[in-house]
Amino acid sequence: QFQLEESGGGVVETGGSLRLSCAASGSVMSTNIMGWYRQAPGKQRELVATITSGGSTKYGDSVKGRFTISREQGKNMVVLQMNSLKPEDTADYFCTLGYDLSGQDLDKWGQGTLVTVSS
Repeated sequence: QFQLEESGGGVVETGGSLRLSCAASGSVMSTNIMGWYRQAPGKQRELVATITSGGSTKYGDSVKGRFTISREQGKNMVVLQMNSLKPEDTADYFCTLGYDLSGQDLDKWGQGTLVTVSS
């Protein structure tokens, strides 16, 4: 059974760092795109970062220069390193996986992990 398992959320002070991990298990094709979206209360879900199985990355404008997404070649696990966190980064962070490498058809989602940045 396919599953996306997320870990690493929590509470951190402004300026601090957190690391989120997401591992896909079950039946997963080797060519894929994985990443993170986030949703704050009352706001739409927005792109944080994605990375293809080939290593191509894409970041949301609000996290460029502060967040880094990575994955080990051949593994369906991604890590999101979040530095210089701000209160506006507070949100539920959702791991996602898809097979359209443009990132336009992400149809598999995790349950979400909460990140809270205190001011």
